[in-house]
Amino acid sequence: MTVNRNGMKTVFARELKSNFPDIMQKIEKGSRINILHDQTGQPLAVIVPYAAEKTAKRKIGLLDGKIKIEFKDDFEMTTEELLAIQ
Repeated sequence: MTVNRNGMKTVFARELKSNFPDIMQKIEKGSRINILHDQTGQPLAVIVPYAAEKTAKRKIGLLDGKIKIEFKDDFEMTTEELLAIQ
């Protein structure tokens, strides 16, 4: 297992089986584990602690907190109209 410059712990898929107890221990302590493809080194998955993911605040784009969106009281949009927006 290695740690990249962002502090994310990474492990190749082939290492999961032999290091599973250690990986689980790190996840229980709050670590996020990036799983890499054995041949390409490309990310396959991220294992995150359930509680940390559940409570994590997500940023909604670059303008989060910089703009305010308001809708008029009479604004209406059907699900079909929403899904048709491109």
